[in-house]
Amino acid sequence: MSGAGVTKVPGTSLSPANAMSVDVEDYFQVQAFASIIDRAEWDAIPRRVERNTDRILASFDTAGVKATFFTLGWVAERHPALIRRIVEAGHELASHGYGHQLVHSLTPAQFREDLMRAKGLLESAGGAAVQGYRAPTFSIGPQNPWAYDVLAETGHRYSSSVYPVKHDLYGAPDAPRFAYRPTAANLLELPMTTVRLGGRNLPISGGGYFRLMPYTVFRTLLRRFHRADHQPGMFYFHPWEIDPGQPRVAAAPLRSRFRHGVNLRAMLPRLERLLKDFRWDRIDQVYAADLGKLT
Repeated sequence: MSGAGVTKVPGTSLSPANAMSVDVEDYFQVQAFASIIDRAEWDAIPRRVERNTDRILASFDTAGVKATFFTLGWVAERHPALIRRIVEAGHELASHGYGHQLVHSLTPAQFREDLMRAKGLLESAGGAAVQGYRAPTFSIGPQNPWAYDVLAETGHRYSSSVYPVKHDLYGAPDAPRFAYRPTAANLLELPMTTVRLGGRNLPISGGGYFRLMPYTVFRTLLRRFHRADHQPGMFYFHPWEIDPGQPRVAAAPLRSRFRHGVNLRAMLPRLERLLKDFRWDRIDQVYAADLGKLT
């Protein structure tokens, strides 16, 4: 499957349009801190997600970029006005589940309940249909293919939940690298972007990898991906990643603190360079042709 037409981007060779996405959650909801911060404590922690997401909306507006916002139902329940602003600005509203629970930790019935709760809250707040889903910490893979049937049954048309890399917390290195039908379900999987180097998949979809590697290296690798594969890229990040002033979670393991905090101060300037160096759009627009083939 191919996702988008080829567009001339200033300063680059002919390249496909790319999908820009934001996983809307607060800093204390990440998997890296799940063993330190109990969900029962979330409401007692001052929230920063609305302010940070508004900064992202402003940056997208300045750059003329539309994106897909995979949003927790927990956030929508507490910040419905933010959800309305996302939709009113012309962005796609999508689901990140309700409470950032890993899909492979749930039963099919629990997953269905989580999906429907999040979808209902998002659609009620935003006044727009939700057709996309991204699993927290990319927790859909070979161990739980039943999740795709549940997604289709609950009215979702695509998932962006697979990262074809090897990682200690997630990853399906043998998964397809481009848009595909994962099961007989009427649904697409739109995996995170990797570039092939030395016979391995190198991650170039954003998140901590984007903050860790020099920006010029990331840009070079994404251009290489376009030249080699002629496919749209998928980029993601979180509102907390543009917030260097967020509280530090001192009780977390050193590796978790490093992954979470590396180069937070540089993230927003890098993001704004990225918005200028490539062409970006909502997932449902970038993959419109593929989604149109679903029955």
